[in-house]
Amino acid sequence: MDIQPVVPSWDGELCSVRFDRETGAWFVIAVHSTRLGPASGGTRAMVYPSVGDAVADATRLAAAMTTKMAVAGLPMGGGKSVIALPVPRAAVDGTRWRRILQVHAANVQQLGGTYTTGPDIGTSSADMDVLRETTAFAFGRSVATGGPGSGAPATALGVFTAVRAAVAEAGLGDGNGGVAGLRILVQGLGAVGARVAELAAEAGAELLVTDLDPERCAAAAARGARVVSPADVTRTRCDVLVPCATGGLVDARVARTLPCAVVAGAANNQLADGDRSGAARVLTRRGIVYAPDFVANSGGAIHIVGREVLGWTEDQVTRRTLQIGRTLHRVFADARAYGITTEQAARDLAARRLADAA
Repeated sequence: MDIQPVVPSWDGELCSVRFDRETGAWFVIAVHSTRLGPASGGTRAMVYPSVGDAVADATRLAAAMTTKMAVAGLPMGGGKSVIALPVPRAAVDGTRWRRILQVHAANVQQLGGTYTTGPDIGTSSADMDVLRETTAFAFGRSVATGGPGSGAPATALGVFTAVRAAVAEAGLGDGNGGVAGLRILVQGLGAVGARVAELAAEAGAELLVTDLDPERCAAAAARGARVVSPADVTRTRCDVLVPCATGGLVDARVARTLPCAVVAGAANNQLADGDRSGAARVLTRRGIVYAPDFVANSGGAIHIVGREVLGWTEDQVTRRTLQIGRTLHRVFADARAYGITTEQAARDLAARRLADAA
């Protein structure tokens, strides 16, 4: 791995980078904003081509968390952690993984509460339990240790709520957000995507799925879903495309031929970096309704912040998560009224809330 970290130009407050020789892992913590409150964002653990790529991912995701918290009306700022592993997570043995988590916890602790982390791709509630042995600044612990557990179910509920709001905006189905009979393609069958697929199937949708893991696809197929190749995800005709894998799926080129009416999913940064505005404009021009990812996938943040910061019950978290639909209706209305993309309308909403806090 390239050992020369590249810190991109960004408007954040802090970016720390550390290398642990014993495990061969790099650790990045990016704090984008504490204007609304202490920064919060998950820990992502995966292999990156270079440290520069890991830093770029952390800073990009931290900025997205600032926007997500603001749009969701939560009293937290935006941050993100990235652990750049030397080998895939599945190849890291238990002893080395525990050491990695301990180093990460020490890094978080050094920030003294400026940043609190939680689970993300490659980490779990059980991992947050390990972090809590060293630092109090870890959300999303397991239920067995007194935490609220995974935010994946709330994220999935929020994404499905976003799908329903976008379907209504597109004039599909019964016009009120019903998805019965609609063809819905879910990309990525992790904890969130698999649950979104279940919700769509239970609501009567014709379900298409894709994932790099053949076992996940086989399980979905056994429940009646049609499996498509990951390479064909942006070429398969559907009513609703639900990206629930890693980001960067749609750039302007892909947007020009995307065969769907709605894009609404859980993945962060679904519109490719450097081309977000271009892709959003193409989708708008073609009449494809895009539910901005940082609105659609905010259920997990609502779950963790609601339970661990605001003291909400599960019912309160559920009610607040369902309000994602109301937020999107406002975003869609603003986009129509001002002739802008839904991406811009959502960012403008977040900017107003951040300005009010200032």
